[in-house]
Order: sequence, then structure tokens, then C-alpha cells
Amino acid sequence: MTLPRLYPILDSGALGRRGLTLAAAAEAFLEGGARILQIRHKGDWSRAVHQDAAQVAALCRQFGATLIVNDRADCARLLSAGLHLGQDDLAPADARAVMGPDATIGFSSHNAGQLAAARGEPVDYLALGPVFSTSSKQNPDPVVGLDEFRRCRALIAKPLVAIGGITSDNARAVFEAGADAVAVIADLLPDPATSGSLRQRMEEWQALVN
Repeated sequence: MTLPRLYPILDSGALGRRGLTLAAAAEAFLEGGARILQIRHKGDWSRAVHQDAAQVAALCRQFGATLIVNDRADCARLLSAGLHLGQDDLAPADARAVMGPDATIGFSSHNAGQLAAARGEPVDYLALGPVFSTSSKQNPDPVVGLDEFRRCRALIAKPLVAIGGITSDNARAVFEAGADAVAVIADLLPDPATSGSLRQRMEEWQALVN
């Protein structure tokens, strides 16, 4: 598959602390040019969360963008979305059985060993990180760094997404290290975070990566 070079992540916790819903942020990002969005929700997947996610799914269909759901194969399938798995989530082969042969599935890795082990998994793309120090996870894995990312890029043929501490200032170096796409959370959330400022930040990022 060919991934958009910018892979925005809608982190429900980060958005909620700024008074934004998943759907409000998704609409702003899509209006700003986003072609893929991932919903990252680490709390209970309540009815209210599902309804908000369903609004995001409808917006992605409207804009012709791809929607990915983090962790939850059941919710991803209900939303006709793709799925992104972590190392402690459902095994990729089991997720593929749930999602079907045509769904997009991604898989996170945090070091060369995990990345190499994932080469034969039934997934469409892999992610590696954190490339830099990040505050988006409570207990982040050790920082990979650009040199190690570049070495790991040679281990796989599938598309590779870089994640962790990526900003507009360091994104070019990450692409030069071999990333097909960069996943971004915090640097897409200006202060104050409004629909207008999110759309403007997305437009700035699109100009940077395209």
C-alpha cells in the first residue's frame, strides 16, 4: 500500500484536555488536507465514544480519507475502518481473521527485533518508534533515534511509519532516514486548539510533506 506521508493521530485524551471531540478535530484536519486519520482511545470504548468515532468515519468517507482505529478490531470492523495493533494487542493473524482480507492493518514495533519479527505478519504497514522523546505515552519505549531508524528501514520492504516526538522541525530528517510516513499527535495541536487553528496547522504540515 501507499501511505500518505503525514499520518495524523486523533488521541482522545489529548483532544479532550483541549476541549475538542474526535469529530471536531477530524473535520478540521480533513478540511486541512489530511488523507488518513487514526483514532487512538485508551479508555473504555463507551457508546458515546463509538458514536463520536462513527461521526469521524462518516467524515472520512465524505472526504475520501482512510480511517484507522487503534487496538480495537471489533470497533474497527463496525466502523468499516482499518486497524492498528500494538505489541500487546490481538495478534496480527487473529486480527486479520476478524477484519477480513481487504482491511488495512498496521502493526507497531519499538526495536529491530520486533520489526524483523513482524516481516511475515499479515499486515499492510509497520510503525517504528519512538524516534524521539515523546510525551504522548505514559510509559514510552526507549528512544530509537535516527541512526537506528535508518538501519531498521533496511530490514523490511513494507511501508514504515515513524512515530514519537516528530515535529515540523525534525520531520525532514525522519524522511531522509527512510520513513514512508510520519505519525504525529502533539505537533498537530496548537495552543489554543480550535477548529481554525487545527485546520491551519494541518495545512502547514501538508505543505511541508508534499
